[in-house]
Amino acid sequence: MLLIEPNVFFDARGWFMETYNASYFREHGLPDTFVQDNQSQSRRGVLRGLHYQLEQPQGKLVRCTRGAIRDVAVDIRRNSPYFGQWTSADLTADNRHMLWVPPGFAHGFAVLSDEAEVVYKCTTLWHKPSDRSLLWNDPALGIDWGVENPDVSEKDATAKPLRDADVFES
Repeated sequence: MLLIEPNVFFDARGWFMETYNASYFREHGLPDTFVQDNQSQSRRGVLRGLHYQLEQPQGKLVRCTRGAIRDVAVDIRRNSPYFGQWTSADLTADNRHMLWVPPGFAHGFAVLSDEAEVVYKCTTLWHKPSDRSLLWNDPALGIDWGVENPDVSEKDATAKPLRDADVFES
């Protein structure tokens, strides 16, 4: 996981920032090729996740372009010393931070503002047969989502806890 704080240049007209630069990413050991961009809009209290693809894992570069979210990633690489540990970052339109979520992590977010728009770049295409969800409220994980009684999809509400989930073995 890597929190990216881009340089933002302000003037009387507004602001400008670079959200992706292949050379910078390559220099810092990050992927320099993305194949899919996704965008979502959600209202306060919506929780999306924790999603991952088992056979074709996705790395994701996530940012919030309107509102505020708590972005969460869980290490689901069984042989990792951090297996089952989670991290989070509050991404907002105001702080303009981006979170790099590498392959091998389950990812999700909760909306902290009245509305939020989230944009993320993916290193592989969505692959329905390998799409999985990890239970967002698994007591073994104890994730602090920053919202009470979140609104989740049926898919996310019935996802498997970590102890029963398909995870990355290598």
